[in-house]
Amino acid sequence: MAWKTWVKRAVPETWRPWLLRLYHTLQWLPQWPAATFHPWRLESKRRLAAFKDRHKGQRAFIIGNGPSLRRTDVSKLRNEITFGLNRVYLAFPEWGFHTTYLVSVNDLVIQQCADDLRALPMWKFFTWRARRWIPLDERTVFLFTTYMGPKFATDARGRLWEGATVTYVALQLAYHMGFDEVILVGVDHYFATQGPPNQEVVSEGDDPNHFLPNYFGKGFRWQLPDLATSEMAYRMAREAFERAGRRVVDATIGGKLQVFPKVAYEDLFG
Repeated sequence: MAWKTWVKRAVPETWRPWLLRLYHTLQWLPQWPAATFHPWRLESKRRLAAFKDRHKGQRAFIIGNGPSLRRTDVSKLRNEITFGLNRVYLAFPEWGFHTTYLVSVNDLVIQQCADDLRALPMWKFFTWRARRWIPLDERTVFLFTTYMGPKFATDARGRLWEGATVTYVALQLAYHMGFDEVILVGVDHYFATQGPPNQEVVSEGDDPNHFLPNYFGKGFRWQLPDLATSEMAYRMAREAFERAGRRVVDATIGGKLQVFPKVAYEDLFG
């Protein structure tokens, strides 16, 4: 019998949230000692302390990797503060500039793209698990991110929940850095490839889910999206920003995400 079924049958409803939190904690707790006391993490936390509220009063763009990015005039972001995600660097030669920051927390992406990621010149934020493939250097920060234990971290020096999407980790970093407004671009929240959430698959040809056909091209291993969990995470992000008198808006052209207020991309630039 699956543990969730057993919980529903055997545990009083009022106790279930506490049991779920305990279960989640036990899942990530073994990672905690190294993620707290390892020299690379200690240095990462020192760097994160320097980033705390660094951009207070400013705005940032989080650039997703959806197909809509091909219909977005990205040149308008050249002088903006931007977060790039995962393999966004494939577009840098065409754009003529790179994002201010880069965030990547998916093991499969990091493992297969470690050489590319190491070579990038901007500040890079990786999951602590990435230390297996990427060493600490002068512009790398390791985050203690976990799959389990839903939360929105307002201080990125502690544990961050991944929320089934790197975009959610970027939102937590943006909050930590103090941005008053965060604007999503290219976060289509739609995948043509269907299947069980989080299942690992191997791409058999051109990638229809991202802005370039070779983003997850033939032979690339990746995980199918968990959009329901991502939406739960996004709602937590919206609530956290609004409680602090800040906001997240969605300027994705034709995006399917309905959690954040929509704004027209072209109207953001005077």
